[in-house]
Amino acid sequence: MTNKKSPATAQTPAGLGYSMPAEWEPHEATWIGWPHNPTDWPDKLDTIRWVYTEIVRGLSAGETVRILVESRTDQKIAHRYLARAGVDTRKVEFIVHATNRGWMRDSGPIFVRKGSGRSKGRGAKAGLAIVNFHFNAWAKYDDWHRDRRVPEMASKLLDLPLLSGRCGGAPFILEGGGIDVNGRGTLLTTEECYLDPKVQVRNPGVGRPEFETALKQSLGVSNVQWLVAGPAGDDTHGHIDDICRFVNPTTVVLIKETNPKDANYRPLAENWERIQDVRLEDGSKPEVVPLPMPGPLFFDGNRLPASYANFYICNAAVLVPTFNDPNDRVALGALSELFKDRIVVGIHAVDLVLGFGTLHCLTQQQPA
Repeated sequence: MTNKKSPATAQTPAGLGYSMPAEWEPHEATWIGWPHNPTDWPDKLDTIRWVYTEIVRGLSAGETVRILVESRTDQKIAHRYLARAGVDTRKVEFIVHATNRGWMRDSGPIFVRKGSGRSKGRGAKAGLAIVNFHFNAWAKYDDWHRDRRVPEMASKLLDLPLLSGRCGGAPFILEGGGIDVNGRGTLLTTEECYLDPKVQVRNPGVGRPEFETALKQSLGVSNVQWLVAGPAGDDTHGHIDDICRFVNPTTVVLIKETNPKDANYRPLAENWERIQDVRLEDGSKPEVVPLPMPGPLFFDGNRLPASYANFYICNAAVLVPTFNDPNDRVALGALSELFKDRIVVGIHAVDLVLGFGTLHCLTQQQPA
C-alpha cells in the first residue's frame, strides 16, 4: 500500500523535499550583522568592530560576506573599518536592514535545500528555501521585532521560498545555535534549552515527542539526539553550539571541564555520560573527540560562556574563538587534526564573549 502524506505534512519543508545541509558543505555566503547595540558589549563596541574586521577577513577568503547594517551611513562606517583592516571589500555585500542585535545564528535566515541543490527552478539558487522559526530573543528579552523580520527580508532579497516552521498548528520557535546537524539526518540539541518547562520557554506546552516531530518536519532530519545542558553563563539557556558540534558526518567534538571545583564540571560531565547513548542515523555511535574549556572568564561579576565549541566552519577556514588561555593551543591543535581540508584560525574573543556569544553565534551560512 502506498504511504501517502497528509496534506499538512506535505506542506512542511520536509514534506516538500527540503533538508538542512551540514555547515562544512560549500557556502555561497555567510550572513552577519554589523555590531551596533551597546548593551551587547558594554563600553567595548568600538573594540568589537575591529574584531569583526578579522572575522570578515577570514570569511571573505572563500565566500561572499553579507552584512546587515542599520543605514547607509552605518554602511559607510563599516566599509571604512573593513578597508582600513585590509579586507577585500569586493567580497562584501551590505544589506540595509535594522536589527535589534545581530546574532545571525539565531535570528538570521536558516537555509534548507532540495537534494543536491541542482533541481530545476528560477535562477542559480534553485533548490534553496528559508525556514522562518519566529525568533523571540530566546524567550528572554522584549526587543526582537526587527530581528524577527530578517528571514522574510532575506527570502525577498534572494527570491527564495519562505517556509514557516510549525509545531502542530502553532509557530515553531527555534534558534540556529540550539541545533547542530551532520547533513545525513542526525540533529543534536539539549534538554536544558528546549525542554525546560519554566526557564526561557520557547514553545509552551510542547514536550519531547512534539518537539522532535517539529524538528523533523522543519529541517528534514530523521534522528534527533539530546544532550543535557550548556556551560555556566549561557544567555540562551543551553545552546548546543557551546557544547557539542559535528565536524564530519560521523564525528563530534564535545567540551570537557577537568577541574572538579569549576561550576561547569558536573553539567559537562553529564553530557559525557549522555553521549555514550547517542546514535547516528544508521544506529552507529559517533566518534567523540574532547575539546578543553578555557579558564573562567568574568565581566561585572558575571560568568561568561567562553567555549571553543563556538567555532564556525566557512569555505576557506575554521574560525575558532580564543581566550588568551593555555588551552587555546590545545583546542586549535585538536581542530586542526580534524579539519584537514581547510586552515584553522584563532580569533581573539575575550571581548567578543562579553555579548554572551562568539563566532558561531554571529554567523549564518547560506549553502551553495
